[in-house]
This record gives sequence, C-alpha cells and structure tokens, in this order.
Amino acid sequence: MEFDTVTISRLITAMTLTFHIIFATLGVGVPLFISLAEFIGIKKKDKHYELLAKRWARGFIITVAIGVVTGTAIGLQLSLVWPNFMQLAGNVIALPLFMEVFAFFFEAIFLGIYLYTWNRFKGKYTHWLLSIPVVIGAGMSAVFITTVNSFMNSPAGFTMENGEFAAVNPLEAMLNPSSPTRIAHVVGGSYLTVAAILATIAAIALLRNKGASAYHKKALKLTVISMFVFSLITAVAGDASAKYLANNQPEKLAAAEWLFETEENADLLLFGWLNEDNEIVGAIRIPGALSFLAHGNFMSEVTGLEETPEDERPPLWIHYMFDLMVSIGMFLIGISFLYLVLSRLKKWNANNKFMLWLIALSGPLAMLAVEFGWIYAEEGRQPWILRGYMRVEEAATSSPYILHMFFLFLGLYIVLGTLFVITMRKLFKDNPAELELEKHYPETEKGAEK
Repeated sequence: MEFDTVTISRLITAMTLTFHIIFATLGVGVPLFISLAEFIGIKKKDKHYELLAKRWARGFIITVAIGVVTGTAIGLQLSLVWPNFMQLAGNVIALPLFMEVFAFFFEAIFLGIYLYTWNRFKGKYTHWLLSIPVVIGAGMSAVFITTVNSFMNSPAGFTMENGEFAAVNPLEAMLNPSSPTRIAHVVGGSYLTVAAILATIAAIALLRNKGASAYHKKALKLTVISMFVFSLITAVAGDASAKYLANNQPEKLAAAEWLFETEENADLLLFGWLNEDNEIVGAIRIPGALSFLAHGNFMSEVTGLEETPEDERPPLWIHYMFDLMVSIGMFLIGISFLYLVLSRLKKWNANNKFMLWLIALSGPLAMLAVEFGWIYAEEGRQPWILRGYMRVEEAATSSPYILHMFFLFLGLYIVLGTLFVITMRKLFKDNPAELELEKHYPETEKGAEK
C-alpha cells in the first residue's frame, strides 16, 4: 500500500498538538487560580477558598503528568518526523527548547514543595508564596515554547549561507517580530480558557445540587470574574496579532477574511461560504471593519491574496477557524459580563438555571477556541514550515515506517486520555467537595447552613 509520507507526518503532528494543547493550556492556567484561591482564603479566613486551592492542585498534578508525556512526544517528533527542519534550524531553536525544559523543572520542584507543605508553616502566607514560582514556571514554559512557534512564522537571528543558517543569534531568534503578540495571545488565552473550564465545573455542580452550595458559588464568582478580565485581555492581544499579520504576514489575514484583491476600506467578513467559483455566499459584511482591524483606520489599504504567489497561499478554509475562534471569544465576554451585571442587581439571580447552563457551555467552547486558534495559526503558515525558507514537504521524513509511528502515537494518546478521565473521576466524583467540607471543616458547613 502506497501512502504520502508528508501527509502522514502532518497528521501525526496535528494529532499530537490537538491532544497536547489541552494539557498545555491547563498547565499554564491552573496554577494561577490555585494561587488566587489560596490567597483569598488566607485574606478572608475562608476555608472554602482554601479547599478550592487544594482540590484544584490535585487535579493539576494529573494534567502535569499527561502534559509531560505529550510534550516529550512533540520533542521526539521534531527529530523523527521533521528531521530536515531540525537539521536546518535545530541550532537556532535549541535555546528556547532548553529554557522550556528548565522552566518546567523549576515549576515541578516548587510544585512538589507546595503540595507537601500544607499547614506546615506558622504563617499561612509563607505557604502561599511557594505557589508564585509555580505560576511563573508554568507561564515561562508557555513563553519559551511559543517563541519557537513564532520563529517558524517570522524567522530571525541568522544569516543564510550555502543553504545553511550561519551567524546564529539565539536570543534574536527567540525575540523575533511575532513573539510579543503571540505570547500575549497564548498566555492570556490559557488563563481565559482555564477560568472558563473551572467556571463550568462550578456551574454544573450548582445545577446538580438543588440546595445552595457556598463552596461552588464562591468558585463560580472567582472564575467568572477572572473569565471576564482575561477575555478582554485576550481580545486586546488578538487585535494586536491581527495588526501584526496585516503588516508582516498579510497572506494569512487575507486568507482568513477571503480578501482576494487589495482594497481600501475593506469589509470584515463573518461566516458565509465559498461556492465552486470561489465566490463568497451568505457572509455578513461589516463595512471598513477589516481595514480598522488591520491598521486602525477604516480607510486604510489591506493587502489581498493577489499579492501572494498561488503556490504560497494558505488554504481558504482557515476562514472558518478564524470565525469560530473570534465568535467564541465574543461569547465568553458576553456571558461573563452578563453574570457580573446580574450579580449586582438584587432583583435578578445570577445563579439562575439559564445562566448556569450558559456558563457550563463556556469551558468546552473556550477549549475549542484554543484548538481552532492553533489550527488557524499553523495552517495559516502553509505551505511553509519555516516561512520563506523551508516548505513542509521539504522538512518531512521519507521513512517508510512513518505509518507505524502514526498508530504508535495514536495508541499512546488513547491510553493517556482514558487514564486521565478515569483518574479525575476517582479523584473528584467519589470525593465531592461537600463531603470533604463536612469531614475536614464541619464548622464551616454549619456556618453556611445558618
């Protein structure tokens, strides 16, 4: 049976990134909320928040374990699946890859200390301070690995001599032109997504529990407020990313917005589809909005796909990925804002059933937005693996065993996914928060009942 090694290589990487991004996102965002919950618990002397931090920390350990395995798989695949890319660029991306590993070990060391020193210090703030390095380490892991991906979109820090990179400056490569906007978007998006997921967990618990649960209400309030804040930050970062693309990677923005010809006062297209003649059907047009998004001026000129050679244009279906990502982002802003408004109005109950169901949808949708965003980011760079220097087909392995690798990694992810679900169910379903509160903090529950 004949198969295309390039296609299989791309499928392996797509499968790995789709699976890994779930745990990478959780790994970046959860430590921040553990730290926030413990700090509020100490400041308010509230055992509910203390338990929130403890339970979130338990779940975080499982995501870290899975994330380590999938992250290692990505490093392995760079050499096995994309050997020509590593031969060309390996000495450039070696520094950020090493720094990412260092950041993980830094995080892991303090995470272990944090987990095993609960109630071991006289001053509770001492234990809370141990969470700060965990938050920093998790964030820096995202920063360093994002610089690698940014380098693939905007290569910098080297000169080309005889088909090889020379005069390599790893720091300049890390601080390439697209790094600032991409880092802000990735880190902000991770915090937003985790806030939405934790809010979903609290909302579902309140929907299941007909009685009032102070623990889950506090969890919901903390996470939805955070969701609103980080949704705004992520929107600002996304706007900066769009402006970067308009100036430095115009073909990617043009493909996402189906802008075939360079235009002034260009319309922003929402939804719609292309017919057989590549004509846009059923799209909602916002006059001049694409020009404003790209350059901050409704009358500015936006570069169309006509300026890019046909064999260097991204696939047009990335429009759907872009639309879905942005639509979900706007949904998260709207839902979190509505909750905050209702919580301030005494006539309305912010925890009503309809509102809780909307919040329950937020977590899965936020994670889907992360997936859509990464698909847009990677496919929007096509046909390049290293923009302007190496195409995907040039970078892929020609090994006849590539199909075996596909099924090997597929099996690994099925096993890891199954273990993750089983372990999380054992950790939390068989040990609900109400039972743990009653067991360890009976005075808190009696006070809540009163």
